[in-house]
Amino acid sequence: MPRRTSSAGGKQQRPSRALGRSRDVKSQLYAIEADGGEGDLDFGAAGSLHVSSLGKVFFPDAGITKGGLMRYYTHVWPVLEAHVRDRPLILKRFPNGVGGPLFFQQNAGEHVPAGVRAESVGAKSRLIGGDLPTLLYTVQLGAIEVHPWLSRVTDVDHADRCVIDLDPGDDVDFAEVVRLTKAVVQLADNCRLPVAIKTSGARGMHVVIPLPARTSYDISATLATLMARVIAGRHRESATVERSIRARPNGTIYVDAMQNARGKSAASVYSVRPRPLASVSTPVLPRELTARLRIEAYTVGTVPARVVQMGDVWGEALAHRPSMSAVERAIKALEHVLDGAPAVAKAPRASRRITAGGAAGVGASRQRRSRRRS
Repeated sequence: MPRRTSSAGGKQQRPSRALGRSRDVKSQLYAIEADGGEGDLDFGAAGSLHVSSLGKVFFPDAGITKGGLMRYYTHVWPVLEAHVRDRPLILKRFPNGVGGPLFFQQNAGEHVPAGVRAESVGAKSRLIGGDLPTLLYTVQLGAIEVHPWLSRVTDVDHADRCVIDLDPGDDVDFAEVVRLTKAVVQLADNCRLPVAIKTSGARGMHVVIPLPARTSYDISATLATLMARVIAGRHRESATVERSIRARPNGTIYVDAMQNARGKSAASVYSVRPRPLASVSTPVLPRELTARLRIEAYTVGTVPARVVQMGDVWGEALAHRPSMSAVERAIKALEHVLDGAPAVAKAPRASRRITAGGAAGVGASRQRRSRRRS
């Protein structure tokens, strides 16, 4: 029999069957929220999910409820699914919305509903992305953001993407973040590496480099760190790799390469962020990196229409993966830059396209790889 729920006064609400067996989850969410905010979502063969408090306001300034957040994720699910599929999820829970307390949850919890995907990753049972019931379950728990690992559960020791996070100080205009993003994109292009670009949804930008299969986190971190150091060396007035907030120069943007490690995560594309206007981490095209780009333009209210108009911009950008030899050539070229060594005539193509400059220092990754191969 369908599960029945009760209101505070003890009056029995209509069972989920009365909402219809429709596969249209958005319609079910509207109906449940209008009928007291508690009920069961029917996913057909994927089972059902009990949801509650859908009328709770999660974003007071934007007037978005918990049910509204679930409807947003349901709407963008066709383009979000591939980017969280098979990835362990880290939850940042806001049970009372953006104005309330926050806490992190790494494990899946003791009582995971049937139909919600959880698997053992190391010593912990973790929620694994890839189906809509699991994603909406995280929202039911109070998660606003989607934070997947940079690797999949089938191969957690290898990364399939490399992230550079441009995190501006409070006194930095967003137009400066956009200019620095263009510099990172140009550097990647000079290295013959494809990139995907998105707003962070908070105050910065994310540049992501797709990686070939079985790329170690050591290589991913080396690539990101070298790129960050080159950018900071070339743009000393606006960029820094100083991790300490207090030690960073005023008016600078932290070029963060430190998320490229096993078990770390970054806000997913199309993830809502816990900001007053419910802004969304949104993919952008290189031609959109102009002074007119605004983070606040991409919200729960506007992104669904953009997805309908533009499709999966993120997936298209990540579809072109470099070879491992291309990644290694890029690392060598970046090390030449940091060495201040001129590129020689017979150097790999990526090396010849990067001019010397930037901070001093030599990466050790290639030395380690050479020892492993010898």
